[in-house]
Amino acid sequence: MDNSIIFAVGGVVLGLIIGFIISKTLGKNNASKLVKEAQKDATLILKEAKIEGETLKKDKMLQAKEKFIELKAEHEKVILSRDKKMAEAEKRTRDKESQISSEVSKGKKLNESLESKIKNYDHRLDLLEKKQEEVDKVHKRQVQQLEVISSLSAEEAKEQLVDSLKGEAKNDAMAYIQSAAEEAKLTAEQDAKKIIINTIQRIGTEEAVDNCVSVFNIESDDVKGRIIGREGRNIRAIEAATGVEIIVDDTPEAIILSCFDSVRREVARLSLHKLVTDGRIHPARIEEIVKKTQKQIEQEIIEVGKRTVIDLGIHNLNPELIKMVGRMKYRSSYGQNLLQHSREVAKLCGVMAAELGLNPKIAKRAGLLHDIGKVPDAEADMETPHAILGMQWAEKYGENAEVCNAIGAHHDEIEMKTLLAPVIQVCDAISGARPGARRQVLDSYIQRLKDLEDIAFGFNGVKKAYAIQAGRELRVIVESEKVDDQKAADLSFSISQKVQTDMTYPGQVKVTVIRETRAVNIAK
Repeated sequence: MDNSIIFAVGGVVLGLIIGFIISKTLGKNNASKLVKEAQKDATLILKEAKIEGETLKKDKMLQAKEKFIELKAEHEKVILSRDKKMAEAEKRTRDKESQISSEVSKGKKLNESLESKIKNYDHRLDLLEKKQEEVDKVHKRQVQQLEVISSLSAEEAKEQLVDSLKGEAKNDAMAYIQSAAEEAKLTAEQDAKKIIINTIQRIGTEEAVDNCVSVFNIESDDVKGRIIGREGRNIRAIEAATGVEIIVDDTPEAIILSCFDSVRREVARLSLHKLVTDGRIHPARIEEIVKKTQKQIEQEIIEVGKRTVIDLGIHNLNPELIKMVGRMKYRSSYGQNLLQHSREVAKLCGVMAAELGLNPKIAKRAGLLHDIGKVPDAEADMETPHAILGMQWAEKYGENAEVCNAIGAHHDEIEMKTLLAPVIQVCDAISGARPGARRQVLDSYIQRLKDLEDIAFGFNGVKKAYAIQAGRELRVIVESEKVDDQKAADLSFSISQKVQTDMTYPGQVKVTVIRETRAVNIAK
């Protein structure tokens, strides 16, 4: 409304200005006329503006009243909803108060009943205490009467009872322990024999005893002269290059190669074969062929090691250990080929470990590597026992600690820390003890038996001594008048210690002392 009035006033002022300008421009004569007309127009405009302003004022007032009515209605609705919520809250509060009052009344009743029960329990407790005092008095009177009757105090009677119970318990425990130990011993021996027999039966291998000589066959004896050469220069060159003694004798169509090292013998045999096949035999050619053959043997050693590891199902073995396994093909122990022995021990260990619930893969690994110390690289390594040397190599090339301990302990050089170590030791003994597996020189064999018997005869009271079972058992017969049962047991121990100290032998030697007493009478 104020804006419309301002617009109306502005229009009036504008009309006055326009009329003034028109009056000025038209001249003095028309000025008054124009002023009057302008005044009329201004008056009309003012009237219209007032009318219009009044109309606008009424409209705005109506709108304001309507808005006020709407706001009032909304405010009343809000107030009504708040009143309703308050009424509901008051109702809930009244309900809670009534519930609480009922619970309070129940709590009062419970407290009253609890107080009455407590009073009752206190009364009963007093009665029990009085009865306990009476029982104690009666017990003391009975104990006093028993002491008078038995002429023993309660402490003395208690000590006698405890002593008798201790004696009975000790006897029962000793009897139980003895029976359990005997049963366990019988069971253990039966189970051990069963496992060993099953293992041996499942692993059957052929045995071939290695010799220290090799025979090189030739087509005719004319080749012998070419091998010897002028003034023996060819044969000397071959012996110098290979380190093998070559024996050319009257044996038809054969030359004997003698050497304890199987690798050197094999190098010499292959070199001779190549030289004879080629036909050119002279010192320079001999050195060339020997070098090529040595490289060929080294490659063959690696291939043999790889094939052995693959056949046994052993994985992630260090290349240096694979090479050592291959070198075992050209080594022997008491005439038994070392690689065949190690393969057999690995198979025996796998089967026995499976029977005992151990890991057969680790057992095979330890069985294959248990004798790698017998193929040393340098002279300094030969001074170390082969079990310790093999354990050091296994540790060097990252083998399992369990495998290393089994390798080092299979000849009792170190302490056995796992169940795998005795398995390796037993399987090694089984493989070496097979009939025909190992060879010994007859003279040393007879001398060892004689030394065993001489050790027994060195003790007082020994009547006879026999070394049997290839020197694995020594049976000693003593004079019953000079040696009693206790001395017989002591004599068995002393002889075994003497054998262990003074002799070198494979495996074990069992010493059995026999004492016999005979009572003879003749009836006439």
